[in-house]
Amino acid sequence: MEKIAYIILSIIVIVWLLLIIVGSIMAFPVGMISLLLILAFGLLFIKVLKERIKSKREEEKYKDIKW
Repeated sequence: MEKIAYIILSIIVIVWLLLIIVGSIMAFPVGMISLLLILAFGLLFIKVLKERIKSKREEEKYKDIKW
């Protein structure tokens, strides 16, 4: 049930982002600002995901050590 909800939410978010990108392209001069903003947020999101995955690996590596 939870996976179905995540799939539905993912589809909605993808469609929403595509509509924002299409709308930004249609409003070309001003729309470039929003496209750059979406790109910047996407790059930051990818950076956070990479750091989160790396952090999780390091936690597993030191799991057996008692402080």
